[in-house]
Amino acid sequence: MYTPKEPDLRQAIKRPETALRSRPRGGSLLDLVSDDDDQSLHRSEQARMPDDTARTAFSPGRQQEVIAEQINTRSTPTPVKGQLMGYAAALRAIGPDDVFQWLKDGLLWIVGATVLCLAAAFIYAMVAQPRYTVYTDLVIDPSNLQVVNDDVFGSSPLRDSQLLEVESKLRILTSRNVLTRVIDSMKLTEDPEFVKPDILDGIKQLFSSATEDESEQGKMLSAIRALAERVEARREERSFVVALGVYTDNPEKSVTLSDAIVSAFETEIFESAAQSAGRVATTLNQRLEELRRNVTDAEAKVEEFKRQKGLQSNNGELVSTQLAAELNTQVLAAQQRYIELETRYKQMQEAISTGRASSASVFASPVMTTLRQDYDAAVLLLNSLTLTYGTRHPRITAANSDLSTLKASITNEAKRIADTAQGDMKQAKSTLDALQGKATEQQSTVYMDNDSQVQLRDLERDARAKAALYETHLTRAQQITEQQQINTSNIRVISRAMPPKSRSWPPRTLLLLMAGAFAGIAIGVGLALLLGALRVLRQNQPHAG
Repeated sequence: MYTPKEPDLRQAIKRPETALRSRPRGGSLLDLVSDDDDQSLHRSEQARMPDDTARTAFSPGRQQEVIAEQINTRSTPTPVKGQLMGYAAALRAIGPDDVFQWLKDGLLWIVGATVLCLAAAFIYAMVAQPRYTVYTDLVIDPSNLQVVNDDVFGSSPLRDSQLLEVESKLRILTSRNVLTRVIDSMKLTEDPEFVKPDILDGIKQLFSSATEDESEQGKMLSAIRALAERVEARREERSFVVALGVYTDNPEKSVTLSDAIVSAFETEIFESAAQSAGRVATTLNQRLEELRRNVTDAEAKVEEFKRQKGLQSNNGELVSTQLAAELNTQVLAAQQRYIELETRYKQMQEAISTGRASSASVFASPVMTTLRQDYDAAVLLLNSLTLTYGTRHPRITAANSDLSTLKASITNEAKRIADTAQGDMKQAKSTLDALQGKATEQQSTVYMDNDSQVQLRDLERDARAKAALYETHLTRAQQITEQQQINTSNIRVISRAMPPKSRSWPPRTLLLLMAGAFAGIAIGVGLALLLGALRVLRQNQPHAG
């Protein structure tokens, strides 16, 4: 195994005068490391020697003999290793005096490099295109404005989700869509700062068959690349504030460009939301056509079923049910009338059979009233004549004859009224029987309609459900269509761009000159040290042998 100490010993033997001449300078840290290595080597050799040899190992004469013995007993290194070991020994011999001497010898290099760097810095300060950077601060609130209760887009209260939404909008701020809007609005394809003319454009047009559209597309791509390099946006830590930085070669243009980017960003956010709402509205409208057909088919089934079953409704109630209720009401009225007429007829029969026709109140008619008045007058006349003339007077006989005639007339009128009452009673009975028959028939129809109405209600429920779904989708589609015209994005500019007082690049000429001087001194010192080290290595190159 190779030991780093061997080349030092060999160099000390081959060229003792070089080693002795370099030792007194002694200011190198490598010499201290070498001495430590010598001591460690001596200790390791002493450990390998016998006890009697170790006691005399570090005597001056014995040390030279041990070194010579080690050199002779070990294998001779290869030329490349020997050369490297020689370089290492020469570098360890370098001290501060050598470095100072190298810097003194390379003073011209230092001065020349400094002058060149100063000239380069001054020339760059004079010819470099200035940049004027402006900044605009925006607040991108992830929670949109609550214009309607059921908005198209939902908002998450989680902070991580809100930060992701802000980062997404931050990416939109510098996206190609926004930059394209700015380029179109400010016509940056005609601005030489963003689309630099090529010297060879005229020659290329002679040999190229590119169309005007391809040329405009190339200008647009060049403008997008140039504008993307000049725009930077970042979000402030632990906030929703976004800083937009824009630079151009003119302060006023930088401000105008920054305002245009903010306006294009707001427009892009609004149109993006409007397009999303439009897609939802389009989908709903497509679905509405199908829902409308479903509602129409369901309602047609209901009406067709009513026609097949003969079901008619009035104010939400079947006509058959209403008719049955009315018939029942008529039956009750007819039954009540029949009972009244029957009772009246019986009373008349009883009054006629008992001879009370002249006094019974059941016989009510104009003729009967007249006859009763005449009968009462005849009775009064008979009583008066009886008191005056006695019972055998001819006038009394005539009065009795008139009274009998009136009584017979009253009886005949009573019989006539009774016959009329009997006819009314029979007619009421006939009407009652007819109404009861119709009511019975209608009741059976109602029972059949009720069975059909079960199926009808099922069809009506299906139609109502489909109609409600259709109305909900129709209302939602109209709401979303209206929301397309409303900007609900919550983006606010809290600091408008202001024209900068000075350029942002390149730095001031004084700073460039100072940086150039520092760089020139560093380069010159480096060259001086490099040349000095190369000279030492050439002078101390080991000889073959």
